[in-house]
Amino acid sequence: MRDALKDRWTGMGEKMVKLAEEFPEDRYEFRPADEVRTFADQLRHVAFWNRYVAETLQGKKVSGDANELSRDAFPTKAAVTGALRESFNAVSAQLTNGIGKDDMSQVLSFIEHNGEHYGQLVMYYRLNELVPPASR
Repeated sequence: MRDALKDRWTGMGEKMVKLAEEFPEDRYEFRPADEVRTFADQLRHVAFWNRYVAETLQGKKVSGDANELSRDAFPTKAAVTGALRESFNAVSAQLTNGIGKDDMSQVLSFIEHNGEHYGQLVMYYRLNELVPPASR
């Protein structure tokens, strides 16, 4: 089961990072409507929660209050994509080290969370008349 989780996690990470890397930097602040996150904010949100999962799997007590990485700390495409990649790698490392059954449900939940945001980001691509990498 651990290997299957790691494969799913890694696959989602590869898709998400590729999506982030290929989206034009000059459109990172695009938002489809005033009340929703920008493309970059979506990625900061995903990276934040991936870090949360990694730290939780390490036994650390962490807070989810921030809900996304700070724009001030991660202002550029390079900073955001680097944080995103690192966040997926951090969870992947924990899966390699081994996790308990209780932790598996948390990882499954965040695979779903990432999938939901991946779908949203695909729409950001489409609204910018771009074809997402996985659809090419």
